[in-house]
Amino acid sequence: MKIVKRIKVPLTKINLREKKFHNELQFKNKGRFENIFYKALYNMYKDFNEYIFEKSKNKIILDYGCGIGSITEKIVASNPSQLFGIDISEVSINKAIDNSKKLNLQIDYSVDNCEKTKFKTETFDLIFGTGILHHLNLDKSISEINRILRDKGEMVFLEPLGTNFLINLYRKLTPKSRSEDEHPFLKKDFDRINSLFKHVTIKYYGFFTLIFFLFYKNPKKSMVFKIISKLDYYFFKIKYFKSLAWSVLIIAKKN
Repeated sequence: MKIVKRIKVPLTKINLREKKFHNELQFKNKGRFENIFYKALYNMYKDFNEYIFEKSKNKIILDYGCGIGSITEKIVASNPSQLFGIDISEVSINKAIDNSKKLNLQIDYSVDNCEKTKFKTETFDLIFGTGILHHLNLDKSISEINRILRDKGEMVFLEPLGTNFLINLYRKLTPKSRSEDEHPFLKKDFDRINSLFKHVTIKYYGFFTLIFFLFYKNPKKSMVFKIISKLDYYFFKIKYFKSLAWSVLIIAKKN
């Protein structure tokens, strides 16, 4: 494995804690226990992947907080003109580079600080990420995304919500499963995004599909999942119930 040269980027104490947490996470041989719940968000990931794939052809794309490049690698098939991935964890980037070489993929990976990147203003047509913004200073990261996006460019992110009291209780009871500084989204976070981007769409996922996750194995093939995910779809049309969702898909266009 080629070792990535560490780029000197300004890091806050929170940045350093996040870097340490994710480096250590990538050194572990087994996945997190919480992974068993993520099948409840199958439709969210499906919608996310389809949207990114549709928008990527002949575009300059950035995977913002790419981790080991699991999603970045899939986007290659949509034929972007250029594809970049950045992450604060050099352990993750080393793995991403190693994997891309094995698969012979043209992806430009680098260690970088998402709150203050090395990229020039108005570089990208599309910036996407999964579960990254709630680890960052949102004011800094959203402003940076806005800076490096081209006019009419889009940001597409998946983020957890911090408004379901039972999910918050679980988070409180399992502090070692997550970094100490992460902050699932609240109303003020959406307000901040709306203040910078003209067109913002938010889709909500994961209530009945999470409650009844033991009743299905493979969401792609399960009739039970199809029924309860449809219940979620109509359930989240009611404003009050949106606060009970686990996660959201955020799509925002610049200007």
